[in-house]
Amino acid sequence: MDFDRRAIPAAARESMWAAPDGHPVRRLDWSSAAGPPRGSLLFLPGRGDYYEKHLEALHHWVGRGWRVTALDWRGQGGSGRLGIDEATGHVEDFALWLGDLAAFWGAWRTDSVRPRIVVAHSMGGQLALRAVAEDLIDPDALVLAAPMLGLAGRVPGAAMHQVARIMAAWGDARRPAWKWKEEPGDKLAWRQRMLTHDDARYGDELWWRQHRPELAMGPGSWRWVERAYASMRGLERPGVLERIAIPVILVASTGDKLVSFPAIERAARRIVRAELVRFGPEAAHEIFREADPVRTKALRRIDDFLDRVVPAEMGVA
Repeated sequence: MDFDRRAIPAAARESMWAAPDGHPVRRLDWSSAAGPPRGSLLFLPGRGDYYEKHLEALHHWVGRGWRVTALDWRGQGGSGRLGIDEATGHVEDFALWLGDLAAFWGAWRTDSVRPRIVVAHSMGGQLALRAVAEDLIDPDALVLAAPMLGLAGRVPGAAMHQVARIMAAWGDARRPAWKWKEEPGDKLAWRQRMLTHDDARYGDELWWRQHRPELAMGPGSWRWVERAYASMRGLERPGVLERIAIPVILVASTGDKLVSFPAIERAARRIVRAELVRFGPEAAHEIFREADPVRTKALRRIDDFLDRVVPAEMGVA
């Protein structure tokens, strides 16, 4: 491979940022020494995610001149845990993550140059949309890959939310909402098919989990599930997405088995300056980690979008 996806680049710096309550949140900062920066890019990962999985995409944007920062959400990746064990992804409310993002943005904004953009994947995409709609952050543009605006399946979100409420109230809401055990064979192959068609890129995730075992995370808790539905349904309320005035590009796949493509499509129609890039069964959930034909097309469309809507001459304010 041209870029070593299994090593932190020498030019990148890993560190911890202290949230307002003191909780350590892991970050990665990376920029090119060649010339003035094109702008500043903040990358927000999905549920159970960590920035090591996305080094190749970050490398692409650094190569395009962006000054890149990536975060691990509190309670996952290298930012500790909030649940009853090391494997279960738990949060009491998504507002905790929004508070972290708002506080981080305030500090990051003063040290960054315009244009400032947010690139977010899956759950990170939902949180980025909420943060903009709620005036918690003020990026010049948003790039959303497979944003979690609904979960895949035929059961309406309202009904699933009610089920999640009951399950969270019945017993410890921090307990895992589904079973998880990765083993060789069919189960592992099934998980990969949900995420990417690229064997080598999927293998990178397993490699990082082996070499940095603290990154591994399994199912979400029932509280996470219930709060996820509450957050997604909140974005569906009339007038919420319509408040977003900045340019937004949504990259999604009708073949996604984790998040709802129809929900993404509806959101794209409601956001005033939105563009939707649609893939079919050739793309699974992790578009930035898909096979080259999908990944290259997605990055090309995003680069074109950013060149059009946030020119480098925006200034430093």
